[in-house]
Amino acid sequence: MLAAVSMTVRSTTARFRTTLRALACVCGLGVIASAGAQEKTADAATPAADCGAPASTACFFAFTPAGAGGQLHYYASRTPGAAFAAPGPAAALIAMHGHSRDGNKTFDAALLALQRAGAVDRTVVIAPVFQVATAEAAKCHTAGVPEAQAGDLQWTCASWPEGGRARNGNRLTSFAVLDALVAEVVQRWPSVKMVTIAGFSAGAQMVQHAIGFAADAPPGVALRYVVADPGTWLYFDDVRPVPMRNGLPVDWSTCQGGVGFIGDCSLQLGEPGGVCAKVNRWKYGTDSLPESLGRGAAEARARYAAADISYLEGDLDSSDARGTAYKVLDTSCAANAQGPYRLQRGLGYGLYDHTLLAPAKQRQITIVPSCAHDVSCVFPSAAARAALLGGP
Repeated sequence: MLAAVSMTVRSTTARFRTTLRALACVCGLGVIASAGAQEKTADAATPAADCGAPASTACFFAFTPAGAGGQLHYYASRTPGAAFAAPGPAAALIAMHGHSRDGNKTFDAALLALQRAGAVDRTVVIAPVFQVATAEAAKCHTAGVPEAQAGDLQWTCASWPEGGRARNGNRLTSFAVLDALVAEVVQRWPSVKMVTIAGFSAGAQMVQHAIGFAADAPPGVALRYVVADPGTWLYFDDVRPVPMRNGLPVDWSTCQGGVGFIGDCSLQLGEPGGVCAKVNRWKYGTDSLPESLGRGAAEARARYAAADISYLEGDLDSSDARGTAYKVLDTSCAANAQGPYRLQRGLGYGLYDHTLLAPAKQRQITIVPSCAHDVSCVFPSAAARAALLGGP
């Protein structure tokens, strides 16, 4: 079965109108392409705060989740529990790092986004680091981020984005620890009434997978999510995006070229053919869900459908070119059933979200211009501002 749906597109320049005409059959979910140039400097001076960019050990804190038996570190733009002139921050932005666990770079990008929006005084930035033992972290480590210490909760390079259990500390899942971080933020900054969890790359994969299994928001707090350029997505049905031309399914490779991300093809939803048996297994689907996640597929789907979610995609994250981090992109058969590259996979998920998952939500994908796979480009962009700050 194939399901088609039209798409409403908003654009601001002729170049992006041309780009988006090729997307006119992708999905009814709004696709916004902002054509404003990337900002190079902050719009306003950084207001008083404990930590300004760049991130440093002076703003690297830790807490122990209830029942964890181990601690999680995070960068914060304000010292936890410190007294500040009223009113305190009304919002918190939790920024999740990518595969390289670059919490410092992610913190800097999120803080720069707030500086450009003039929102540092009213928003605290939190950037956790999910630690991996030093001996195993060669392929997922970033210079400047402190290494794991005795007493730190630890995962593997691949397990934390999937909700895996920590190897120590009573083996809490990474999703449960993320829930605990939300509670920690609200406890440390009682003035916070809105928490946005924004993930980039593998951090976006973690956030997107965690939404359906997340704990309820603390009383009186609105909880939002931003999913930016994940490598793979969690589907709750056995359909995937299928490229079409002249009414017939075609291979993704025939759709490349031009500025339309999917060339002269359109997208429809259908059951993928000729792929491996793992296409619907966790982490790509909900078959064989780990019991440790504590929720079944139906409940997780309902919670995901009801959540406040925004999607971001870099417009250049659509090939294997330099800057797309293609070497670390999941290219297994189950991943490739979602599309060949991150942008195409995101557009396909947008079609799925709008058509089957949460059609009443009218969620939007914001395509960030001139950005490949780089949190320092995507998060501070003017195009990403509404998603990260929860405004228009």
